[in-house]
Amino acid sequence: MDEHQILINELIKLLEGRGAHATLKDALTNIPADMRGVKPNGLPYSIWQLAEHIRIAQWDMLEFSKDASHNSPKWPDGYWPQESNPADNAAWEKTIQQINTDRDEFIALLKSEDIYASIPHGTGQSILREALQIADHTAYHTAEIILLRRLLGIWKS
Repeated sequence: MDEHQILINELIKLLEGRGAHATLKDALTNIPADMRGVKPNGLPYSIWQLAEHIRIAQWDMLEFSKDASHNSPKWPDGYWPQESNPADNAAWEKTIQQINTDRDEFIALLKSEDIYASIPHGTGQSILREALQIADHTAYHTAEIILLRRLLGIWKS
């Protein structure tokens, strides 16, 4: 296996959350519906808001990476849902599914592109940078979801 493929494989592990940390899938599994919108101890966000924020940000980075005509949401308000709770279970499931679908689409892009080349419509960003940013952003908020779950008493020990 060449060095390029080793790097791609490691980036995929980062994007999927495999390694030393709990995965986003772990963090979002088996959350009771009545706990998804709770903001414990005066925190400014709920598990739902964090999951939806991860979805929006990842979608934005994916679309930016592949589409010169993509318009990003307004920062910061466009990246955060106003509602504390998903409208219903279908909205919750749709968010989780979209996170997975967009991640898989980004991984396909990662495998097909020169990861070092500047994205033509960007300001120096590359697919490598976007992959690292998606992984870092998701890991950061995954930790917050786990912390919220701990505060709510719904995280496995």
